[in-house]
Amino acid sequence: MYKTIVLHVDDGSHFLDRLRIAAALAERHGAHLIGSAVTGSTARDYAMAAATPFGALPLVDLSELRERASAALERFTEEARRLGVASLETRLIEEDAERALVLQSPYADLIVVGQDNVGAIGTSIVSGVPDYVALHGTRPVLVVPHGSQSAAVGNRIVIGWNASAEASRAVLAALPLLRQAGFVRVVVIDPQPLGIRHGEEPGADLATYLARHGIDVEVAVETDGAPDVGDALLAHALRHGADLVVAGAYGHSRFREWVAGGTTRTLLDNAVLPVLLAH
Repeated sequence: MYKTIVLHVDDGSHFLDRLRIAAALAERHGAHLIGSAVTGSTARDYAMAAATPFGALPLVDLSELRERASAALERFTEEARRLGVASLETRLIEEDAERALVLQSPYADLIVVGQDNVGAIGTSIVSGVPDYVALHGTRPVLVVPHGSQSAAVGNRIVIGWNASAEASRAVLAALPLLRQAGFVRVVVIDPQPLGIRHGEEPGADLATYLARHGIDVEVAVETDGAPDVGDALLAHALRHGADLVVAGAYGHSRFREWVAGGTTRTLLDNAVLPVLLAH
């Protein structure tokens, strides 16, 4: 069960999308929901800017940033109460969102974030909250896409399986959701014919493992030579009415995926349903 859930709170237009999902998860698991907002700047930043030999750099007034973050937390509290969250708290942290969420991750079971929302409090022009937290945090990250209308998540789950350590950690992190799901499908996209990780029948070993946890699993292997594994996985999930994709994050280096693309980058950029990532 997820007993502590940290939700990234900002003043962006898509915040309520992820709050609805976080609130529903908190109710289902009897979890404590923490609304975490950031200023995106610290007193250290101001000191460093003032000390630059080129003269003080123009920065947004820190008090204004605090006011914006405080207002976002007030909105979180009001809406969370309206949604029936029984146990909650708020945190205002003078840091950027990426570092603040990573610092809180060891003391949570799940981190809930949205797709990057440049312009919201605590974000920068070059922002990468979901991938940074998935890569550097110690807990799984649930990424809620913009425009997500449903609070339901985890009723129908598709697992993107490539037998990697990252995918294995993602499955382990998703067990509380997998145990409660009505539909779970393990999807293997273009497994290597001689790959020793998968065994003779790709996905079968994972299905056996999950069955011992009382989880009824289907296995699907796609061998169509998909040009992009992430797109193929998302398409499969949509065809089968999934409301969550579970996948490992950054089996390749983050730099390589930023330059050449990759499954994680595709999932983060193109997802139209929630994605649970673990590294």
